[in-house]
Amino acid sequence: MAPLTDHPRRYELANELHARPFPEMPGQARAAYFAIRAAGDAARRDRDLDRAHLLALLDRYGAAHPAPGATHYTGPMGKYRLKWESHTEFVTYTIFADGVSERAYDKGTFELFPEDWLTEAPGQRITSALIRVEAVADDAAVSERIDQWFERESLAVARVLDGAMVVAGDFRIDEAGHMRFALFPQEDCGQRRIGRVVQRLCEIETYKAMSMLGLVQARKVVGELADIEKELSELMTALTERNGTSVEEVLDDILGLSTRIENLVTRSNFRFGATGAYEAIVTQRVEVLRETRFLGRQLFSEFMMRRYDPAMRTVKAAERQLESLAERAARAANLLRTKVDVGRQAQNQALLESMDKRADLQLRLQETVEGLSVVAISYYAVSLVGYLIYPFLEPLGLSKGLALAMVTPLVVVAVWLGLRRIKKHHLG
Repeated sequence: MAPLTDHPRRYELANELHARPFPEMPGQARAAYFAIRAAGDAARRDRDLDRAHLLALLDRYGAAHPAPGATHYTGPMGKYRLKWESHTEFVTYTIFADGVSERAYDKGTFELFPEDWLTEAPGQRITSALIRVEAVADDAAVSERIDQWFERESLAVARVLDGAMVVAGDFRIDEAGHMRFALFPQEDCGQRRIGRVVQRLCEIETYKAMSMLGLVQARKVVGELADIEKELSELMTALTERNGTSVEEVLDDILGLSTRIENLVTRSNFRFGATGAYEAIVTQRVEVLRETRFLGRQLFSEFMMRRYDPAMRTVKAAERQLESLAERAARAANLLRTKVDVGRQAQNQALLESMDKRADLQLRLQETVEGLSVVAISYYAVSLVGYLIYPFLEPLGLSKGLALAMVTPLVVVAVWLGLRRIKKHHLG
C-alpha cells in the first residue's frame, strides 16, 4: 500500500498548538513583563524591526536566536528565561527569574531589560507589569502583604484554580510606571500551574489595555457623530418646512454627510472589531482562573464588571450609534432620491404631453402642406397635360377650356395618389 502524501504544512500546523508553552515558575520567583505597540497602523508595521529588537537583546546575553519568521520565542537568557511573542498589533516580552528580593517589586527586576535597549524599542509601551510569586504560610500573612503592596480601593483578590493559590492586583500604575500582581501559591502547587496563572494575568492586563484603545476611538466617534446627527436633523427640518431649499441641494448635503459617516466607519471598523475580540479574551481569561472569594475581598471578575465592562459598553454603544446614523443617512438619501425621481418623472410627463401637442400641430401643418402641394403640382401637371392634348382637340371638336376641365380631376387624383404612395413608401 502506497504511503499517504502529507500536506506540505501538516507538521507546521500541528506543532503550532505546542509552540507557546506556559512558563514554569517555582514558589519563590519574579517576572517583568511589557508590551509595545508600533505607532500608527500597528497591524501593518514592519515586523523585521520587532525581530531585530529581539535579536539585539539575545545577543547581549549570548542567547540563541529564534527561527527565521518565528512569531514566538522561549529560551534561556543567561541565568534568566525569556518569553517573546509577536501579535497582530503588539509584541510582548517577559523575563522570569527565580527567587524574590526582600523589597517587594524592586525596580531591579525590570532592569533586567537594558535601559538603552528599551529606548530603541520599535513602538510605544502599552503596558508593563512586575509579578511576584511568593509562598506564604497562612491567609493572615497573605492579607498583610496585600494591604502593604496594593491600593485597597481598586484591589482585586481571589483564590484561583480550586484554591491552589491566591492572586492579587490593583490594576494601578505604580511610581515606576508598572502594574503589580502577586501570586501566593500553596506548597504543593506545581510550577506549571504557577506559570499558567502568571501568563493569564499578563494576558488579562495586555488585552485589557489594548481593548481600552477602543474607548478612546469611541469618544472621538461620539463627538463627531453628534455634529453629523445635528446637521442631518437640520437638513431634514429645512426640507419638511419647505423654506425654499431645493430637494437637490438637500440631497447633495446628505450625500456629503454620508461620505463623512463612511469615513468614520472606515477609520473605526478595525479598532471596534479588535476591541470586541480583546474583550472576549479578557473575559475568557478571567473565567478560566476559576475564582473563589478570599476573606471577602473583591474578585477579578467583579473588578472587571464594575470598572472594565462600562468602558466596553461605551464602545459598543458608539459602534451601534455609528451604524444607526449610517442607516438613517442612507434612508434619508433614498427618500430624497425617490422624491427627485418623482419630480423628474412629472417633468418628463409634462414634456411628453407638450411633445404630443407639438406632434399634433406638426401633423396638421404637414397635412395642410400636402394639400397645397397637391394643388400646386396639379396646376403645373394640368398645364403640361394641356400642351400634350391640344393637337388632338380640333379634330374632336373640343375647346381647350372644356378639355382642361375634363383632365383636371384626373390629374389631381393621380397627383394625390402619387404623393400618398411616396409618403407611404418613406414611412413604411
